[in-house]
Amino acid sequence: MGRGRVQLKRIENKINRQVTFSKRRTGLLKKAHEISVLCEAEVALIVFSTKGKLFEYSTDSSMERILEKYERYSYAERQLVGAETESQGNWSLEYPKLMAKIEVLQRNIRHYVGEDLDPLGLKELQNMEQQIDTALKRIRTRKNQLMHESISEMQKKERALQAQNNLIAKKLKETDKTLTNRAQWEQQNLAQNSSAFALPQHIPPPLLTLPSLTIGGTFQAGGLMISKEDGAQAHPGSNSVLIPPWMLRHVNQ
Repeated sequence: MGRGRVQLKRIENKINRQVTFSKRRTGLLKKAHEISVLCEAEVALIVFSTKGKLFEYSTDSSMERILEKYERYSYAERQLVGAETESQGNWSLEYPKLMAKIEVLQRNIRHYVGEDLDPLGLKELQNMEQQIDTALKRIRTRKNQLMHESISEMQKKERALQAQNNLIAKKLKETDKTLTNRAQWEQQNLAQNSSAFALPQHIPPPLLTLPSLTIGGTFQAGGLMISKEDGAQAHPGSNSVLIPPWMLRHVNQ
C-alpha cells in the first residue's frame, strides 16, 4: 500500500519528534543545496532545534554576505511600507482641506451668479464687482477679436467668390459670342445656297406667238397682219416682217 498523507501537527512522542526532525533537516539541507546548484541561486538556511542547536547552509559559504543583502532589502521594504503608511496618513489629513476648498469655490460661484449675497458686506461686494468688470472687459476683448477674425475670413471668401463669378461670366460671354458667330456663318451659307438654286423672276416674252385668229385670207400672229396673197410679206402698220413661205404653209394647215 502507498504511503498515506501525514497530518501536519505537532508530534506528541518526543522520540518520534526527534527522529522526524533529523530526517526532515537532512532533506531540507539537501534541497537547499540542489536549488543553489541547479538554479544558481543564493541560498542561506538557518535552523534551530528545540534545544537551541544551530544548523545552517549557505551558498559558497557566504552566509554573512547573504544576510547583509537580506538586511538591505528588508530595510528598503520597511521604508517603502512606512512611506505608504505616511502617505495614507497625509491623505487623511488633506481630505478635510480639499473639501473646505471645494466649498469655498462653490460659494464663490454662487456669488458670481448673484446668489447668496446677503452675508457679504459692502467691501466684499465692491471687490466682486471689480472682478466681474475685469472679467467682462476680457470677455468683450476676446469676443471682438473673434468677430474681426470672422469678418476677415468672410471678406476673403467673398473676394474669392467674386473672382470666380467674374471668371464664369467671362467664359459665358465668350461662349455666347462663339455661338452668335456660328449662327451668322450658318445663315450666310444658307443664303448663298438658296440664291444658287433660285429660278429667274422675269421671263422674257416670246418673239413670236402662234396665230390665234384667221379671217379670210389673212391671219394675225403676235400683232402682225399677214395675208396669203402677200406671200412672204406682211405689213403690220409701219413695220414690215419677212416670213418664209414654209412657215406660211404650216400656219395655213
